Amino acid sequence: GVPTAIAAAVAAGRCVQAAMYGQGGGGGGDDLYDFGASEGVPVPPVPPSRAGGAPPGTSMRGTGLASRAGPGLMSRAGGSQPMEENRPMTAVRAAGYTSAGKQQATTGIFDPTGQGGPAARGPAPPLAEKRDNSPEDMCREIEKEVNKLIEESAQLAAEKQALRALDKAKEAGKRERHLCKQREQNGLSEQINIDLTYSVCFNLANQYHANGLYSEALNTYSLIVKNKQYAQSGRLRVNMGNIYYEQGKYPAAIKMYRMALDQIPATGKEVKSKILRNIGNAFVRLGQFQDALSSYEQIMESAPDVHTGFNLVLCYYALGDRERQRRGFTKLLSVRQIQMDADELETMNAADISEDDGMKAALRERIRASHKYLSTASKLLVNTIDADVVAGYEWVAEALSTAGQHELATEMSIGKALHFMRSRQFDKAVETLKSYEKQEASLVAHAATNLSFIYFHEGDFGNAVKYADLAMRHNRYNAKALVNKGNCLFLKGELEHARALYQEAMGAEADCLEAVYNLATVNKRLGDHVSALGLFEKLHQIIPHSIEVIWQIADLFDLSSQPRMAIKWFKILSARVPTDPSVLSRLGNIYLKEDDESQAYHYHHESYRYYPVDMNVISWLGAYFVKNEMYEKAVEYFERAAQIQPAEVKWKLMVASCHRRSGDYQLAFEIYQRIHSDYPENVECLRYLVHICDDLGKKDQVHEYVVKLRKAERAIEASAPPPESQPHMPPPQHQAGYGGSDQYRGTEDSQGEPGPSAFQQAMMAAAAGAPRAAPMQSKAAKPPSGADDDLFADDDLDDNLLPS
Repeated sequence: GVPTAIAAAVAAGRCVQAAMYGQGGGGGGDDLYDFGASEGVPVPPVPPSRAGGAPPGTSMRGTGLASRAGPGLMSRAGGSQPMEENRPMTAVRAAGYTSAGKQQATTGIFDPTGQGGPAARGPAPPLAEKRDNSPEDMCREIEKEVNKLIEESAQLAAEKQALRALDKAKEAGKRERHLCKQREQNGLSEQINIDLTYSVCFNLANQYHANGLYSEALNTYSLIVKNKQYAQSGRLRVNMGNIYYEQGKYPAAIKMYRMALDQIPATGKEVKSKILRNIGNAFVRLGQFQDALSSYEQIMESAPDVHTGFNLVLCYYALGDRERQRRGFTKLLSVRQIQMDADELETMNAADISEDDGMKAALRERIRASHKYLSTASKLLVNTIDADVVAGYEWVAEALSTAGQHELATEMSIGKALHFMRSRQFDKAVETLKSYEKQEASLVAHAATNLSFIYFHEGDFGNAVKYADLAMRHNRYNAKALVNKGNCLFLKGELEHARALYQEAMGAEADCLEAVYNLATVNKRLGDHVSALGLFEKLHQIIPHSIEVIWQIADLFDLSSQPRMAIKWFKILSARVPTDPSVLSRLGNIYLKEDDESQAYHYHHESYRYYPVDMNVISWLGAYFVKNEMYEKAVEYFERAAQIQPAEVKWKLMVASCHRRSGDYQLAFEIYQRIHSDYPENVECLRYLVHICDDLGKKDQVHEYVVKLRKAERAIEASAPPPESQPHMPPPQHQAGYGGSDQYRGTEDSQGEPGPSAFQQAMMAAAAGAPRAAPMQSKAAKPPSGADDDLFADDDLDDNLLPS
């Protein structure tokens, strides 16, 4: 009957409560997972009554309920139970409202469910002790660890930590194999997670690829695509094709791309387009432009994009088909471009926009890429789309204007003006640029800047300044216009005004390299070496491979009397340009000032090896060997100097003098005779002939040359002005090393080619013997320090000038 069913339900509720708290009683031994997870579990049997097997009491009287069918009726919950008495189903008092228990009687609180507070309920039952994990729980924990390792590997790969990501991927693979083995051993094969195995293998293959382990990556991908349990695994052949592409195995890459293309459904148009573009790129690498065209044209017909359109134009350009180039460029312009008006661009660049906004960053990148593709294609086609380059510029500019790309059309028109400049057609260039004077401000500033540049290189500084001012009126912070005007003032000698303009250009555009370099040059010219050095070092950080900047830094250290630092930077420069003879000779000069003649000789010799016609280096090497009494080697350099300057008699005299000092008097006498025949009025040659004839015992020729010598001296005296009319000439300034510190500094620091130093002059004078016109005059002053006093101190015409 119904009351019996209610009793069974109450009994079932008690069993659930016992299972939750781990107490004894019916059903208390089953855990919550088994109970909650099992479906169709029969209701537990009714526990025996406290009073001799009677059913549990109700809340009204605490005794069993009577059935309407009599004492022997079977209940739904179990067997037949005899009833103590029959009583009517009605009662004078409602059940549960007047039959108060002990608690209600004592406290006066109605609480039929026993929730009257801790005092009423008593202490909480003790927590059930957690049993050891079952094999299923252990497998579940291992699966969580594998998932965590996969996530960590992916995160490290995103952070460009490829090696650590690979280690995590390998560890995930080991743990996943251990998981499968555990489930097989415990009879849980049906719980093996195929998706987890796929994720582990796919991540491992990706990390192999990222680390350049192509063979391992291909093997892992092959295991995935060959497993029929993995749905859509054939798409991973795209990744395999990418690996073959990176290896240069383009036929294998094309095969993989086509196999992956067959796996893509008709709805995946975007993915199909990307795979087709990969196929076209591989054909381009193979030089099969016609096959690449078929892939690109298929994309442009179904899902056109700027990148594919640009590749299509490149293929037409490679095939040299002008008409198809025009059609391809028109297709490229017909692709819907991502545009932004001025308001949107201002909003995007506003200060309150977060820099971490990935969406806007991606949008900016797409706009930049689109602009780059169109600009590159335009510049590429202007030279080939028509036989006349100017006509090509005009066609491209018109096509861009029609497509709404007015900024690029303006760039092409200005590019046409630059083409005129390169072709030395300055009038047409000026005419083209002047056509923008009455247009919008940005175009006027752009054109005026280029006009200023043209006039500057033509030497028309007035117009250069005029158009620089025009550009600055339309855009006061135009750094290039400020630099152009500063250059004009620099060449006019207004260095302070030029420096102010360069500083203003740097304030307008901090990374304007021209302004920084020119400002450093002005500071160097004004003698502010510290500021100049700081600016050049800043430039070196921005453009570390600029040899001009490295040279300026080394030169400033040399000017600041820091030879060690100068040597360091010149060596850095020599490592960049190892065959530059001026750098090598400059290093030799610095070592010479440091009294390190061995290193000075090494670098001068290296400079001569790369550039054997530098007269300064040749004369230094010849004088070096004369000083060290190695006359045979000195002859080689003086003969080379005589070949380079055949009209200069001093080199021939030095060759003869070296032979005389080495003891080969006869050869020296023959050379002197040849010099005398070429230059019969040369007094020095006649003096040497007189002495060498005397040494060789040719008395008859001695008298002949003495007569010629006196005749030549009288002619010189007759042509010389009176002593009182001769202007006073100050003595030449001594310079350390040849060429001084101004050598090889370019046009900004030196005027003309530097001459030999006092050291070289003394050396060459010693090689020539340095005879005086009047033998009875007093001795000449000694040469500067560094010359050999024993060889060059006595300049009188006596036996000391001849080898002993």
